[in-house]
Amino acid sequence: MTRVCIVGSEDVNLRYELLSRETSRAALSTYDLDEPFTNSVAVDTVSLGAAVSLLNDLNWYLVRFADRSLVLDPSIDPDEWLSRDLAAKVRDGRLDPDETDEYAAVFGVVDGQLVEPMFASRVEGGLPEYDLRDVQRTVVVRLTAAEFDAG
Repeated sequence: MTRVCIVGSEDVNLRYELLSRETSRAALSTYDLDEPFTNSVAVDTVSLGAAVSLLNDLNWYLVRFADRSLVLDPSIDPDEWLSRDLAAKVRDGRLDPDETDEYAAVFGVVDGQLVEPMFASRVEGGLPEYDLRDVQRTVVVRLTAAEFDAG
């Protein structure tokens, strides 16, 4: 199973915005919705391709109501998420799954909410520890080189 997580913008109620509109409600109707982080919606899909397709179907809403879209594919890594752009590159065959771990955003989690990311590249296979503030845990999101440079 490949997990999709959409994190809402601070000023909106993401679940409400997605479920109050017919097209996005229909796209999500076959999934069990979860909220792994504050103001997020997550679903399990059958594959990386299905995850990217779902995000593409929801793109109009994502542009307006979401800060980020994440994909967790256990065949690539069981614990590290992929950015939407990185997941699309892997799905399209433009990037090998084994080449997705160079760049990352490490988010802190405080009271269920994702807080500011620390951008890092792997050194000798590891990432530096999150040091922007005290957090309860961290979430690693693998990025494309372009996303890393823009961070």
